[in-house]
Amino acid sequence: MTNKHSVATVQVRLARWPQDEPRIHAIRETVFVKEQGVPADLEWDGKDAGCLHVIAELLDGAKRDAVGTGRIMPNGKIGRMAVLGKYRGKGIGGQILAALVEAARARGQHDVYLHAQSHALAFYQRFGFEADGEEFQEAGIPHRKMHRQIEHAKRQNEQDPNERPQGYIGS
Repeated sequence: MTNKHSVATVQVRLARWPQDEPRIHAIRETVFVKEQGVPADLEWDGKDAGCLHVIAELLDGAKRDAVGTGRIMPNGKIGRMAVLGKYRGKGIGGQILAALVEAARARGQHDVYLHAQSHALAFYQRFGFEADGEEFQEAGIPHRKMHRQIEHAKRQNEQDPNERPQGYIGS
């Protein structure tokens, strides 16, 4: 909520685990377990401590309300992306996804993948993900595997092997 003297903004940051875990847990419990009917034992897979998480916070003065989250596993699998209902459609999911891809880039990964709920394919395609394979069921919900290559900037002293040096003469 905002008043006429403050404007709420959204910040997506790397989560601190386990300090941010209760807020991440609350978002995922609401979205996946309560709204979508995912069984709790599937949602809480025991892998969270080994993942990098991001958290989206609505900043309003001194308040920091957690409104979204996502994680990336060491193997590059992005998942558990969730935004609370009243904050959907405002670009927060895209900010979460961009932060996770950037985290993978910073770790030196060259590709990432995810299991997208089928109704969300277009969302992920807007961020460069491509569908791969047939639709499958996960937690009783139709999904498709999607992947994305991550481009890395060349270092200043690194040269493309197909690029000819300046002043090159030859065939």
